[in-house]
Amino acid sequence: MKRFTQLFQAVDGTTSTNAKVAALKQYFSEESAANAVWALYLFLGKTRRRLITSRVLRDIFLQTSDMPEWLFAASYAHVGDSAETIALLLADTPLPTPVAEFQNQPLHQWLETIIPKVKACGDNEQQTLILSWWASLDGYEIFVLNKILTGAFRVGASGKLVVKALSAAYDIPADVLTHRLMGDFTPSVEFYQQLLCNDPNQTVPSRPYPFFLASPIDVEKFAHEAMDKWQAEWKWDGIRAQMIHRAGEHFIWSRGEDLITHQFPEFAEPLQALPPGTVLDGEIVCWDGQRPMNFNHLQKRLGRKRVGPKLMADNPVHFLAYDLLEHQGQDIRDHPLKQRRQLLTALLDTHPAANMSYSQTVDFTSFEALQTLRTQARQHQAEGLMLKAIESHYLVGRKRGYWWKYKVDPMTLDAVLIYAQAGSGKRANLFTDYTFALWHGEELVPFAKAYSGLDNKEISTLDKWIRRHTKERFGPVRSVEPTHVFEIGFEGIAQSKRHKSGISVRFPRILRWRHDKPIQEADSLETAMALL
Repeated sequence: MKRFTQLFQAVDGTTSTNAKVAALKQYFSEESAANAVWALYLFLGKTRRRLITSRVLRDIFLQTSDMPEWLFAASYAHVGDSAETIALLLADTPLPTPVAEFQNQPLHQWLETIIPKVKACGDNEQQTLILSWWASLDGYEIFVLNKILTGAFRVGASGKLVVKALSAAYDIPADVLTHRLMGDFTPSVEFYQQLLCNDPNQTVPSRPYPFFLASPIDVEKFAHEAMDKWQAEWKWDGIRAQMIHRAGEHFIWSRGEDLITHQFPEFAEPLQALPPGTVLDGEIVCWDGQRPMNFNHLQKRLGRKRVGPKLMADNPVHFLAYDLLEHQGQDIRDHPLKQRRQLLTALLDTHPAANMSYSQTVDFTSFEALQTLRTQARQHQAEGLMLKAIESHYLVGRKRGYWWKYKVDPMTLDAVLIYAQAGSGKRANLFTDYTFALWHGEELVPFAKAYSGLDNKEISTLDKWIRRHTKERFGPVRSVEPTHVFEIGFEGIAQSKRHKSGISVRFPRILRWRHDKPIQEADSLETAMALL
């Protein structure tokens, strides 16, 4: 644990990319496979189940230290993280005698043997066990332990940096490692050895490919492109996914590397009908038979352990394929898009399915024509256009210049700030989470929450104002005097029975602070309804 904690400090304590990579490379080069695979798992942010809540850890600390709860809350507001707050306060808190069993244990021993013990404990045993762990570790080790226990371990290094360091340590191409690390994995010595082997033919039937992501369009640059070298299609508003049929099995992966096969049983039959060794990239949408439905329908399908017949009937899904990544068992990502597209259309024309098709391209001859098409996107239930170079390969991650997303301008409403709540992490001592309202007659009705869009100076100014103009407090939430108007942008709007306003908006954010506008001129709920 000590060596891993030192790595965490080295990576999280610098803003230098080169220093982060150097620290990671050294660790992977020198550490045993048993420890390195767990470090890789944690640094990549792979899913680990929360074993204990932050509240339980806080209660254990308060019972041990006799610190007033208000003082702990004040400390937390300054630090912004429960795990760190506890670790810092424990430096001046009497603890039991250290337990030799827990001292100087390697990372894999903690994660495989020691920490899992907490699951079988009752409350009193749990408290005794955690106190013995705290007593046996130093301050920063306690912080790391607390983050792992609460399933909130985060570090200041992207997955791309971690893979770059691993690539440098073992001289394996980064794109090969990225592919091998797709999806979840069991952190074992065997997995680590397979990850670092030089066999280019090693395959896992369920493994997806890394997604290629589009960049926001550089309009000035693109306007001078030769339009015949580009393909345009609608940017659909659904879930980006890969459909895989290999070795007699089928798998569906989301862009977030979640295996979601069970959430969409309707795709089992059409996927199994495709030739083995097929991998499609595309978008899952809810479908009315002609075109996508509102995203709210798809939202009802997500995160379900079981999908019943009524849910499927009310929210039917369709897969719009963008690309073909694997054909007849061969990785064809290095083929040009125009060739992959030809193979894709031929494949799905040969194996038609009612709930699976390829996304249609749209014709254009000039940039002005593209701009006109973009204005029509919402009529097609799309977010805008995707523009792809027809000679482009299917790359890894976000590489500028090959694929562009040309989204429609957001919908906007001018709304009044009525509630505020402190943020988390570095913003735990600032009010950065806001609730906005629209007029309904003489009443202000909340319609959206937003926390992004203001710069640091505006946040500081608004924070000071909120503290001076609080009307009521509801736990962490403050009701403020309705004074300030903000322009709120969002990607979509739908009717909602769950919200008092009767509407819900997608991806709301603050576009600007309307100092020029009194609250009487903010928009009404009727104006919002008209956007439907």
